[in-house]
Amino acid sequence: MSAGLTRIGRSGFGKRSLVTLFALMVLGLGIWLVLPASNGHVAGNEPLSANLAAPSAPEGTTVGLASSSADAAALQGLRISSQTWRRGGLGSKALMTFTLRNDNDYAVKDVEISCAFNRRDGSHLTDRKRVLPETVNMKSRKTFAQVHIGFVNINAMQAKCAAVAARRA
Repeated sequence: MSAGLTRIGRSGFGKRSLVTLFALMVLGLGIWLVLPASNGHVAGNEPLSANLAAPSAPEGTTVGLASSSADAAALQGLRISSQTWRRGGLGSKALMTFTLRNDNDYAVKDVEISCAFNRRDGSHLTDRKRVLPETVNMKSRKTFAQVHIGFVNINAMQAKCAAVAARRA
């Protein structure tokens, strides 16, 4: 009789643990769906960006933030002089190595770069952006080695990056 009770007790415990595990999984999924997605930016430290490809606004109107003309001037003296990329993390991560060149008379910080990834035939696949929280001194250059830009499609074969935003340091 005790063998029969032990067998029933063990099977009951197994069913309860499976139900508990399922309930915890559902609870975890619910919490994950409710939490806001974070892209790594802090709301108070957003870089000021200058959209150089946008058509010009009529005179007397301002586009974007108040100092967008200062940021556009910062971008004119900032460029990527050399760049290479490779895959990392089982082939899904894009790791960029590039040199930022600052020809301005002032240092810049929080440089945002945008990278476009293409297939071998040149057709566009995806874009990724990353903010570099470091300062590039005036009239100097700085090399960034193997910066994780983001996850890319396995068919991406070419990458081209450009500086799209910066702030005066």
